[in-house]
Amino acid sequence: MTDVWIVSACRTPIGKSPKGSLRSVRPDDLAAVVLREALRRAPGVDPARVDDVVLGCATPEREAGMDLARLAALGAGLPASVPGVTLNRFCASGLEAIAVAAAKIASGQAEVVLAGGAESMSLVPFMGDETLRPNLALPAETYLSMGEATERLAEEYGVTRAQCDALAAESQRRAALAQSSGRFDAEIVALPELSADEGIRADTTLETLAGLRA
Repeated sequence: MTDVWIVSACRTPIGKSPKGSLRSVRPDDLAAVVLREALRRAPGVDPARVDDVVLGCATPEREAGMDLARLAALGAGLPASVPGVTLNRFCASGLEAIAVAAAKIASGQAEVVLAGGAESMSLVPFMGDETLRPNLALPAETYLSMGEATERLAEEYGVTRAQCDALAAESQRRAALAQSSGRFDAEIVALPELSADEGIRADTTLETLAGLRA
């Protein structure tokens, strides 16, 4: 097995949905920015040596439709000879893309792969009428939404609302601290529309979370 190395990593800022600063920016354009910057941060890598571009996308429809990875690669200025493949494992799509890229390199199928994920929840209505036509021959549970599935898991494993609120509050506290101390700066590629994550709520408390409707 061949050793696998990550030689470069970056991301765009995370915008809010559906009214955030990136609400009208196409996901293939966002991905192209990151692919281009990832290559710039690895000056020893010739773009023509890239064997594949693997991107995960939870809802590969509309602006994220067709082969998102291939479109992003072309938008990033990679040679037309570089292919692309788009994977869907819902919320784990980006992670799966990286795992597949690593497996291809480890098994000798590729030497250089660009991998990650791209999504716009503002432009693509997740599991909406425009993206979903259920197969009525399958059980209804096959198409459970994330919220419904989470409710069932919480009931099965005894996870309480208070535990979830505590985790959410601590997550927001840590994210706000990391942002204010510049911990995210090096990994973020600034965009004309946004230069830092805009969904972090530094004023989150257990009291405000408890007041939210379930």
